[in-house]
Amino acid sequence: MITPTEKNHNKHLDMLQDYKTHLIKYIEELEKIDKQSEFMKKWNEETIKERKQEIQTIDKILKNVIRF
Repeated sequence: MITPTEKNHNKHLDMLQDYKTHLIKYIEELEKIDKQSEFMKKWNEETIKERKQEIQTIDKILKNVIRF
């Protein structure tokens, strides 16, 4: 039987995974825009870099946290 704590823990891990998926899609959209405009490429460069770092951090968290 799953305890409320375990259920909450898994819910938050799922939310973190969903956020990671959102970031990946966001980066893909920014990269599509970058292909269309050189100005946007320079504009989005830092944002893409920051979001990729966020994804790496989320991956580390997900890999190091054990699901109940």
